[in-house]
Amino acid sequence: MTAAYDAQRSNWVRGDGKVTIDTVAKPGKNGPFGLEWKIKLNTVARQGQSLTPPALLDFYIGYRGFRALGFVAGPDRVAAMDIDLGRVEWEKGFPASGNATAPCPAGITSAVTRPTSFDYPQAFYGRGAGRATPARSDVGEPNEGAVTLKRVPPPRPAAPPPPPPTATAKPAAAAPNPFAPRIQWLLTITGDGKLHMFYVSNGEEPKPAAQFLPAGGAMSHGLIAVDGVAYVATKNGCGGVDNGVYAMDLETKQVSKWKAQGSGVAGISGVAFDPEGTAYAAGGGGELVALTSRTLGVKASYKASGVEFTSSPMVFDYKGSPMLAVATNKGTVQMYDTQNLAKGPVGETAAIAGSGANALTTWQDAAGVRWILIPTANNIAAWKVVDKGGKAAFERGWASKELVAPAAPVVLNGVIFALSSGKAGTPAVLYALEGTAGRELWNSGSTITGHVTTGVLSAGGSRVYVGTHDGTQYAFGFPIEH
Repeated sequence: MTAAYDAQRSNWVRGDGKVTIDTVAKPGKNGPFGLEWKIKLNTVARQGQSLTPPALLDFYIGYRGFRALGFVAGPDRVAAMDIDLGRVEWEKGFPASGNATAPCPAGITSAVTRPTSFDYPQAFYGRGAGRATPARSDVGEPNEGAVTLKRVPPPRPAAPPPPPPTATAKPAAAAPNPFAPRIQWLLTITGDGKLHMFYVSNGEEPKPAAQFLPAGGAMSHGLIAVDGVAYVATKNGCGGVDNGVYAMDLETKQVSKWKAQGSGVAGISGVAFDPEGTAYAAGGGGELVALTSRTLGVKASYKASGVEFTSSPMVFDYKGSPMLAVATNKGTVQMYDTQNLAKGPVGETAAIAGSGANALTTWQDAAGVRWILIPTANNIAAWKVVDKGGKAAFERGWASKELVAPAAPVVLNGVIFALSSGKAGTPAVLYALEGTAGRELWNSGSTITGHVTTGVLSAGGSRVYVGTHDGTQYAFGFPIEH
């Protein structure tokens, strides 16, 4: 739904109905894992920008029936795709705007996003898992859908009658109806700093775009919407825009700002959130801060001496406590206890040759081991989080084969999907690796004909998506009947 999959920026899809180590490694009842479709979008590459990773909507009920949709942005447009049928649903173009001088690209620089939540995502096994109960047919209550969708709790013993209300008692608020009609939004920021909100069904904007960032042409990244507020980070001082984190209340359009030091907010995924709604940002000059949601007030901070952060922070659970990992310009990854941020790192990896990652990945295997995946200049390095003397510490795991400019991998059901991004004249290659040892299970070979510059991976619904510099969107998964 958002950059790096969730508000914690984990790049981890908790469950999937078809993707497993066995089904990816060899053909099964779902057929061989491979290219499902590719679409060439009408976008123009500009200043090294390519397609953003798709935001996904796997189950949408609209005026055209049940749909699975993916939304991408190029420098000059936003497009919606039917990700089951591999065709464009709608496109909306925007003229080049903002400061087009290097390193300040014109047009859309931050990925499109759909509203998400602060919570850790729950495992969901998608449509591939099938149903566990027989179907039945009937008509449901108004706004509650068919009874096959409505959850009917088992009968309970009759409760005693409530006491008569007092003169000052207020009537109890009705529980929210999960099946009530609601608007599904898609959000993006154009080069003029305006936030656009589209209907997912047709790309219509019911209200004028609101000025989110100053109009100088900010280089923004990590757009996310949660709890009625949109957040985005800026860097490189493009167009005279302050480097930092910006937040906009989607109802009132009021904007708050936290100003970063140095070159701005590190990484490509902006801020990360813990389940309580605290935002974490890695700023210039080795500054790591915890910010209040909505107002961006500083709750806690740490200033690293002689270190610059290179990645966006990533939040994960370790034995019931939210921890944070962030990469540094010394080739290490540091770990922090978010409840004691000011005390500094509680663990740090050894220096990893060619590191300085701009994004990280985390997942937990079936044995409960927490893994951190680090893209370096030429491979993926996997480290474990282990207990040493009652404290969390890093332990070296495995390293992948050599890759060309690898992006942060995504994880589905213990399968690591790693992208060798390639370069001009060297096409990208997608690899599937076994999660606990790094053994290669599958690769895309020569299927992808272009290289990837600014995009990263996106995954969900038993598919992995790669967008190349020439505006082609690839979807890898299992063949399905149409």
